[in-house]
Order: sequence, then C-alpha cells, then structure tokens
Amino acid sequence: MRTPRIKAMPRALTIAGSDSGGGAGIQADLKSFAAFGVYGMSAITAVTAQNTLGVQDALELPIALIEKQLRSVVSDIGVDAAKTGMLSSSEVVRLVASLIKELRIPHLVVDPVMIAKGGHPLLAEEARATVRTHLLPLATIVTPNTHEAAALTGLRVETLAEMKRAAREIRAAGAKWVVVKGGHAETADAIDVVYNGRSFTELRAKRIPTKNTHGTGCTFSAAIAAGLAKGARPDEAIAKAKAYVTQAIATAAPLGHGHGPTNHLAGTTSRWR
Repeated sequence: MRTPRIKAMPRALTIAGSDSGGGAGIQADLKSFAAFGVYGMSAITAVTAQNTLGVQDALELPIALIEKQLRSVVSDIGVDAAKTGMLSSSEVVRLVASLIKELRIPHLVVDPVMIAKGGHPLLAEEARATVRTHLLPLATIVTPNTHEAAALTGLRVETLAEMKRAAREIRAAGAKWVVVKGGHAETADAIDVVYNGRSFTELRAKRIPTKNTHGTGCTFSAAIAAGLAKGARPDEAIAKAKAYVTQAIATAAPLGHGHGPTNHLAGTTSRWR
C-alpha cells in the first residue's frame, strides 16, 4: 500500500511580545495562523503581565535571545511569511530589520504596535523613527491604525482623506502596501484604507457595538501573514483578513472585566480550504 503524500504546510512566523491574557501578541497571532491552516512559530521580544483591563508590567527579552530564536526557527523549519508586533525599542527594531534582510525572510507584515488598548506604551517614542527608516522599507504590507499612522507621519489622521494622505506618506517610506485601519475612527462603518502606490481601496464593515476588541490589530496582521504564507495576493490576503476579524469580533464571547478578546476560531471550518 502506498504511503499517502503529505502536502507541505505553509509556515508563518510572529516576532512580537507575549500577552499573558491570550487576546493579543503572539498568542493571538498563533491562534490566527492555526485558524487559517498555517503552521505558526514565534520569536518572543518581550513578556507582559496583561489581561483585559490592561498591561500591568512588561519586560524586554535580551537581544541575544531574540536573535537566537529567529535564527533557530528559520534555519530549521523555514518561513513563508512573517509579521512583527511589539518590538519595544530601537535596538530590537534594528536587530529584527537586519535579520529579516540577512535571513531573506519573505512577505513581511509590519504591525507597528505602539500603545496597548489600555494606554500602556509598547514602543519607545524614539523607536518610532527607527521603525520608519529600518522596518517599513522591508514590509510587503504595513497595518497601522489611525493613531499609529499619525505617529509614523506626524500628520493628523482622523478623516478618510487624512487616512489616504497618511497612507501615501507611509508608502513613500518604502512599504509596498499600506492599510490604514479605521477601527478607532468615529464613523458608522469601520473603514480600512488600502493603498498599493497606484490606487486606493476602501474595505468597509459594519461597526459592531462591543468592548471585545482586544488584539484586533495583532489578529488582522497575523491573518494577512497567513494568507501570504499560503500564496495569496496582498489584496486578497488583506480582504480575507478583514472579513475574519469582523467575524471574530461579532462572535466574541465575553471574557474578563475590560476589553475582551475576539473569537480566533471564527469560521475555521471553511477558511482557505
């Protein structure tokens, strides 16, 4: 009897901080990878004491250990796509950028995490310029929310027109695709602006009245990375990630006493099959 041939599994890597509450960070990323049928790996940059009420403490891991994690998984298992999340300092940003280039990691999704939903800073202010100059030029797709887009560009980013202006500025820094997320904007729909350097696309979804939105940025960027790992075009990966996050928010169970996590298992029976 012939042994069945097993198809190679797409591989995605998250380079981010750990969320002990499980709603954001590497925990959200790995759940999202699994939901899309992708094998997930992690290089942890920082450990946080965190729950739905906020971040109580955070500790950046030693630079040498972050580097060894990256080299370890890439040299043995390999990576089809990667995403970044909490990088915390300029030193970590520079290290990650240099290894992305040296190890030739394809399809990088940059989620420029700066502030936790509860207000705790997750990226040193002086590191924002380092993200722009070192990391954005390596990005296949970068996914800032309006606050992060404002921090990266120095512009006011509140209206749809301002989101498009910021997207142009961020793409000028080197990213191939930019998604400025409108989840924080005060509009009836949650509108994300997608820019590829030639044209804009607006991705709209009904705004869902809920407090269960912890980790949506991590989940969105991880879903995009999963799509790229499976060979999807950037526009296709972004659209499917938007639909996934919308469903994950709509079907979230109430957990904790603050901003609860989304449902990372939303629609797992049919996605990418």
